Amino acid sequence: MGEKPASGRIIVGDCVEAMKSLGAGSVDLVFADPPYNLQLAGELRRPNNSVVDAVDDAWDRFASFADYDAFTRAWLVEARRVLKPSGSLWVIGTYHNIHRIGATLQDLGFWVLNDVVWRKTNPMPNFRGRRFTNAHETLIWCARSEKAKGYTFNYEAMKALNEGLQMRSDWLIPLCTGHERLKDDAGQKAHPTQKPEALLHRVILATSKPEDVVLDPFFGTGTTGAVAKRLGRRYIGIEREKQYVAVAEERIAAVSPLPPDALKATPSKRAAPRVPFGSLIERGLIAPGETLYDRMKRVRAEVRADGSLALGRRTGSIHRMGAEAQNAPACNGWTFWHVTDGKGQLVPIDSLRDKVRGDFE
Repeated sequence: MGEKPASGRIIVGDCVEAMKSLGAGSVDLVFADPPYNLQLAGELRRPNNSVVDAVDDAWDRFASFADYDAFTRAWLVEARRVLKPSGSLWVIGTYHNIHRIGATLQDLGFWVLNDVVWRKTNPMPNFRGRRFTNAHETLIWCARSEKAKGYTFNYEAMKALNEGLQMRSDWLIPLCTGHERLKDDAGQKAHPTQKPEALLHRVILATSKPEDVVLDPFFGTGTTGAVAKRLGRRYIGIEREKQYVAVAEERIAAVSPLPPDALKATPSKRAAPRVPFGSLIERGLIAPGETLYDRMKRVRAEVRADGSLALGRRTGSIHRMGAEAQNAPACNGWTFWHVTDGKGQLVPIDSLRDKVRGDFE
C-alpha cells in the first residue's frame, strides 16, 4: 500500500494517465462525475425557439458505446488501484451513462453499497412533451470489493443531518443556481454540469473522515475540492480543461477550512464505550425499587439492585424484559424503558446512559 499522495492539488491532464502517477492504496474516497455521453444530434430548442443550454462540449462526445465503455473501464481500473482496501467510490450520472458504468463497476469487482437518487427541486422541463421530465440523477456508492471491511459510513452524522431520522437514499437537493453558479467573463456558465455543494457536502461528510484524501478524476470547476477543503479533507483533482482548472484554483483559494471542533461528527454508538444498565444504579441515576415504564405507561417494571428488572414474577435484563412485555423475540431495552424525571416527564433510560458514557470516554 502506498503512502498518501500530496493533497490540496490539481493535476492538469488526462485522468487515466494522471491516476497512474498516484500510489496504489493512497486514496480514501473517490467521487467521479464522468462525461454523460449525451449523444446529442443537434441543438435543443425551447417552444419559443431559444436554444437550450445543454452539454455539447467535445469532452462529452464518444464515437460509440464501445468507446465509452472502454474509457469507463480504463478510469475505473485506475480508481480501484489507488483506493485503499477500506476506501469507497461514488460515481454520478444520468440515464445516458449510469447503467453502463454500473455494469463495469461490477465487472471490475467493486461491491455496490447503495444507489442514491438525487431528486432535483428545479429540473429543466421537457420542452418537446414526448417524455417524462428528467428530474433526477443517480449516484452509485461502492466498496472496493465484496469482502472489503472498514469502509467509512458516518451513520450517526447522517442521522443528525436528517433531524434524527435515518438518511434515506433519495436526496432532495436543488440544482446549482444563483450565487453558487460560477460564471465566466462573458457571464455564461463556467461549466455546464456544475454540481451543488450541498450534494458533495453530504457525500464527503457521510463517507470520509477529516484528513482523508478525496480524489476527483473529473474535477471540473472544483466543487469536490472546495467542499473537501471546507470539511478538513485533503483533495486531489484531475482536470484536462485548463479553463476549468483556472476557475477551480480561484474558487478553492477563497475557501476557509472549518475549525476542528466544528468538524467533530456525531459518534457511532457502536464505537462508544459499553455501559451496562447496572452502572446507572451504581451512580445513583436510577434507584433500586424505582419503576420503569414503556413510553405509553402501559407496562411497568421494578428495578433491582443487581441491574435486573422485575416484571410481575419474572426477572431479567432490560432487553429481555422489554421483549417479554411486547411478546417479541428481541428488544432494545435502552429505548423501550423510560423513567420519570424531576419534572414528572418520562425520559428514555438511554439518555441516562449517555451521561455515564461521557465519564467512560
